[in-house]
Amino acid sequence: MIIDEIINCLQKKNYSVNEDSKARIETMLESIQDDNQINKLDYIIKWFNKKREESDMIVEEIDVKDLEKWNIEIKSGNISHDSKGFFEIIGIKVSNTFDREVGKEGWTQPMIAKNPGGILGILMKKINGIPHYLLQAKAEPGNIGKLQLSPTLQATTSNLLKAHGGKRPLFAEYFDDSNNPKIIYAKWQSEDGGRFYLKSNYNMIVEIEDDEELDIPDYFIWVTLYQIKQLLKIENFVGPHVRGIISYL
Repeated sequence: MIIDEIINCLQKKNYSVNEDSKARIETMLESIQDDNQINKLDYIIKWFNKKREESDMIVEEIDVKDLEKWNIEIKSGNISHDSKGFFEIIGIKVSNTFDREVGKEGWTQPMIAKNPGGILGILMKKINGIPHYLLQAKAEPGNIGKLQLSPTLQATTSNLLKAHGGKRPLFAEYFDDSNNPKIIYAKWQSEDGGRFYLKSNYNMIVEIEDDEELDIPDYFIWVTLYQIKQLLKIENFVGPHVRGIISYL
C-alpha cells in the first residue's frame, strides 16, 4: 500500500514514525484527490449555490428595543432573552493592558456572555473505504450570502434543550456520549475572545457504521476532506465552525 511506502521512505530518512504519524499520513492521502464516492467537487459547488438561490430567508436590521422576547434591563442595560437562555449582552472593563495597542489605560466594550457551550459536530462515514463528512447548507442571519457550509450539528445548549420552543436539532442523538458512538475527536475549544466572554464549544467528529443508512434532508451533503479543503478556496463558502473542526485532521 502507498501508506507503507511513505512510512518506509520516512524511516529510511531517519524520521520517527508512530501511530500519530500514520494517522497524519492517512489524512494527507485523503486530501490529495477528489475521490468522493457520491458527489464530485463541481456538483457540490453547484448544489450549494443553488441552495443559496433558493433560500427565502429575509434578514433586516431593526432596533434592539423592537426585538421580541429580548429585554434591556433598566438598571444594568444588559440584553437578555425571556428564557434566560441563548446568551446575554454585558459590558466589560479591561485594564492593565500593557501588551495591547491602547496601552495601560485599557478600554470598555460590550460582549456576548452567559452562553453555555454548545456542540459543533461532524458525522463521518466511510463509503467504499473513503471517509466522508456530512455537512449542511445552513442559513444564519449574519452570514454573507445567507448560507454557509456548516457542521452536521451546530447547536447551543439552549437549542438542544429546545428553549426556543422548536424541535431538537437533527442528528443530535449521535453526539450524545451515552449512545457510545465511535468518537474520533471531542474537545472543548474556545471561541473568539474579542466578542465572547468565557465561551467555548464542544468540537466533535463522530464516525458511524459503514452500513448505517441515514435519512438525510436535501440541505445536507456528504463531502470528503479533499473537497472541504478545495471549498475553503472559495470566499465565504465554508463556515468558521467547519474550519475549526477540521483543523484537527
